[in-house]
Amino acid sequence: MAGVALPEWGMVAGSRGDAAGQFTGVWHQVKAPVVVPLLRLSVALCLAMSVTLFAEKVYMAAVVLAVRLLGRRPERRYRWEPMRTRDDDLEASNAAYPMVLVQIPMYNEREVYQLSIGAACGLSWPSDRIIVQVLDDSTDSVIKELVQLECQRWASKGVNVKYEVRDSRRGYKAGALREGMKRAYVRGCDLVAIFDADFQPEPDFLWRTVPFLLHNPDVALVQARWKFVNADECLMTRMQEMSLDYHFTVEQEVGSSTYAFFGFNGTAGVWRISALNEAGGWKDRTTVEDMDLAVRASLKGWKFVFLGDLMVKNELPSTLKAYRYQQHRWSCGPANLFRKMLMEIVRNKKVTLWKKIHVIYNFFLVRKIIAHIVTFVFYCIVIPATVLVPEVEIPRWGSVYIPTIITLLNAVGTPRSVHLIVFWILFENVMSLHRTKATFIGLLEAGRVNEWVVTEKLGDALKMKMAGKASKKPRMKIGDRLHVLELGVAAYLFSCGCYDISFGKNHYFIFLFLQSIAFFVVGVGYVGTFLPHS
Repeated sequence: MAGVALPEWGMVAGSRGDAAGQFTGVWHQVKAPVVVPLLRLSVALCLAMSVTLFAEKVYMAAVVLAVRLLGRRPERRYRWEPMRTRDDDLEASNAAYPMVLVQIPMYNEREVYQLSIGAACGLSWPSDRIIVQVLDDSTDSVIKELVQLECQRWASKGVNVKYEVRDSRRGYKAGALREGMKRAYVRGCDLVAIFDADFQPEPDFLWRTVPFLLHNPDVALVQARWKFVNADECLMTRMQEMSLDYHFTVEQEVGSSTYAFFGFNGTAGVWRISALNEAGGWKDRTTVEDMDLAVRASLKGWKFVFLGDLMVKNELPSTLKAYRYQQHRWSCGPANLFRKMLMEIVRNKKVTLWKKIHVIYNFFLVRKIIAHIVTFVFYCIVIPATVLVPEVEIPRWGSVYIPTIITLLNAVGTPRSVHLIVFWILFENVMSLHRTKATFIGLLEAGRVNEWVVTEKLGDALKMKMAGKASKKPRMKIGDRLHVLELGVAAYLFSCGCYDISFGKNHYFIFLFLQSIAFFVVGVGYVGTFLPHS
């Protein structure tokens, strides 16, 4: 039996009408001339992408370490002086305080509208130098009335609140912000602070951010860090916290401290209105209007400041459905923006070659495209495929050492969750399927490229409602629970793991089985918070 070649066995089985035997025969006919060369090419490309991602991670880690050791805080890199309050200087005139517009775009935000409006109206700033503008795109008339009543309540307390609505949701968030900037009372404003509907800034937010804009005329944006109030709600929110903490602790810090570039996060930031207008204002050509504006402002020569120690409370999406929609927008949008702006960046003459390279290579290519593609294609497709094709080998440094170092560098953002690093790896690999699909949709400008679904927020009220219904078993439609792509990848990984146990030599089956379970769990929707039906 040992001396019988598999192709011959396949042909014999095929002659008996055995479908499995026919498949085996075809497999061995195409394996050597087609499959092996293609798989080797895929391995080479994935290894090249892994090296670029590894180099980027090491570079960013080195910059952050240098910033910490040298104590290069933003207050030392830029001019910054605390602003005097009227209690400190009774003769301070209104002109000493820039006129600030606070914009809160919202859409059917029943659970969080009170929190966001209350936090914005509670900002400490001279009352005659601040305008709170609530941009309500709600389609639910009941919610609209509630939001309007909340604005009136704060107005009765002496806060300058403007409640604005428009005829259609054209342009979504970008359209709402653009319309808000057209109001006559905005013409006298110098700065605009933007907070999404679930963000709750502390009262001293403006006192800590405005001085950077006041004393540094070349600074266009001051971006604060996000603090997640529901990070401990479930395992999925803990995983999100790990990824986003790395984004703020490392990626945003590096872009700010090297005077290169970092993207506006769309909220918890203060813009100089003249810089915003010079950059062309809000555009709705992609689903990442915040990143679009930041890139255009950067190409005009404006600088951005990131304040890592200034945190604004907000909420993470805690349902799988909401998280998938958010990740589609966050992955598709940057890829589509890269497609639209590549030549504009290359031809720009106002910024240095270093900044162009940073924006094109580091910011877009490596972090927004390669990172998603290599995570899914290499770890979930190519590595399992090498189990079935032992003629193709992956060097140990590419399959073990580089991924391990990258993972450890990612873990520095959230030290409290280091013990969850294995779960984070598996979950990120699963989500990379969704992100890779969205990335290609953005690059190819396919059908769902401009899909915009507002991220669902639960808020405290709904959480209390859920607690009251805890005894009831959550019910979901089967179509909402099952995700065919994830289940398909789970089956593929499981099959490769079984084959590796029987015939393999690299012991990949441990990873393959764990990753298969992760895809299966997400594939049946058993992750995140379940919402009971009313």
